[in-house]
Amino acid sequence: MHFTGRFVWFALGGSWTAMIWLLGAAVAHLIVGGQPLAKAAIEMAGLSILPFGREAVHIRELGGQDPAPTTTAARLIGPALNVAWLLTFGLVLCAAYLVLGVLCCLTVRAIPLGRQCFRLAGLSLWPVGQRVISTDLATVPRQQAAVERFARTRLLQSSQSDRIGPPRDLPPAAAN
Repeated sequence: MHFTGRFVWFALGGSWTAMIWLLGAAVAHLIVGGQPLAKAAIEMAGLSILPFGREAVHIRELGGQDPAPTTTAARLIGPALNVAWLLTFGLVLCAAYLVLGVLCCLTVRAIPLGRQCFRLAGLSLWPVGQRVISTDLATVPRQQAAVERFARTRLLQSSQSDRIGPPRDLPPAAAN
């Protein structure tokens, strides 16, 4: 099934959508400052060809920092490139993946292919900052990020309860 599924994926949708990603990468490479977008589009083209066993993870989840930091102009480049991608190739790719996903889900055997299409449809809208890694490696940073979010939430809740003080409806002796 693995070989058959990968062949069907490549023949029916992966190769075509990868060509759209590569066309977008070529156009982005011609734009001044579009190299991060071109790099992301090339990575996503590879994911589009063979998506099984690999995932796209944002660079922040990998423990890295966003590659633009100190100036305001540098912080605006990534989102600006994502918006430019969204308005040009992103919507086309998203529509293509959604159509392919619906077609794949018409048969029970192709539902996993349809799920991949829907996952890639979301990624096609905002690709800058995403890195493609194996699925096994993707679970570790996601678990670490979840632990950090949980710790921040607990810290926030404990600081809020310190500010609030004891409940007002209890007598003073019971509050301590």
